[in-house]
Amino acid sequence: MIVSHDRALALLDECNGDDLWSVAHCQLRRVPQAWIDELADAFETSYRFRDQTISVPDPESGRRVVNQYHGVRDVDLAIKLGQQLGVQVDSIRAISLTRQALVRNIKEAVFEG
Repeated sequence: MIVSHDRALALLDECNGDDLWSVAHCQLRRVPQAWIDELADAFETSYRFRDQTISVPDPESGRRVVNQYHGVRDVDLAIKLGQQLGVQVDSIRAISLTRQALVRNIKEAVFEG
């Protein structure tokens, strides 16, 4: 499945390496269903590390922590998009120490040529 160049750039721009996208959000953003099926997984919150705690919007409190969440990590989507856009993701992955750095480096490779 191929995403148009403009759509791929727009999706990549939304990735930051920190977020889990719900399946519904992926569909709303027009991520190909085949990609959603491939990348979606169940994730569990880690209460030991704040950056591994999963929270979702909550109308009453703003955000609430959930134990499990089914969705797509935006870092995985960024990798898929980078590959489609011709970026050598494996070499970028080797120099990126965090998910956020990996997404940032993929974006730099794509947007700076």
